[in-house]
Amino acid sequence: MTFTTDIQEDQDLRPYPETSLPDHTQLPESDGTFVKNWQEHPQSILLTDSIQPVLQKLYPDSQYFIGQDLGIYWRITEPPEKGAEAPDWFYVPNVPPSLNGKTRRSYVLWQEYISPLIVLEFVSGNGSEERDKTPWKGKFWIYEQVIKPAFYGIYEVNKASIEVYELIGGKYQLLAENERGHYSITPMGIELGLWQGEYQNMELPWLRWWDLQGNLLLTGEERANRLAAQLRALGIEPEA
Repeated sequence: MTFTTDIQEDQDLRPYPETSLPDHTQLPESDGTFVKNWQEHPQSILLTDSIQPVLQKLYPDSQYFIGQDLGIYWRITEPPEKGAEAPDWFYVPNVPPSLNGKTRRSYVLWQEYISPLIVLEFVSGNGSEERDKTPWKGKFWIYEQVIKPAFYGIYEVNKASIEVYELIGGKYQLLAENERGHYSITPMGIELGLWQGEYQNMELPWLRWWDLQGNLLLTGEERANRLAAQLRALGIEPEA
């Protein structure tokens, strides 16, 4: 894992001595901007809720972390939040869910050294920001060259379309859909794709997970509803 405390364009962006780099408790947890589309938060919750059973099987010791609109710090700058990217959703394997008993306020690469396995951006504009390859500034470049998640997904909400890239040989390669129109995230044993249905009282195309056999990964509420329906089919009325 590499991170930078310096860049060619701005040699003065180093407010902290390298011997005392700030941690997640000292860095800003927000840049103060508004959420750009209302679907962001329910979409993140849907992804997190439905993936939990898979992650609990992969990591029975709970050594993983999911970030939702949380800053990933990769560079020392002034102000500090300019040295962070805040994906709408990301997952990091093999790290503790908290640090020294404290909930993470951000994910700090010079403190962690482990890249996210997957980063997802929910695009409310035209996607130019998420595809920007400008060195040291563009979001695509920063993910590819510095933060280095193995998979990078760009979900265009208004178009109901998704692109998924895999980091191969240090460069992002656009993945092709499989026969189900999904993208395989092989290290997690799952697929990512779009699902048309109702969630939180809204009928929309939602970004969701499937297993590698094409079975939709259900939320806790969906699992409870399915169990209740099975019990009723057996003539058993579930308790409220």
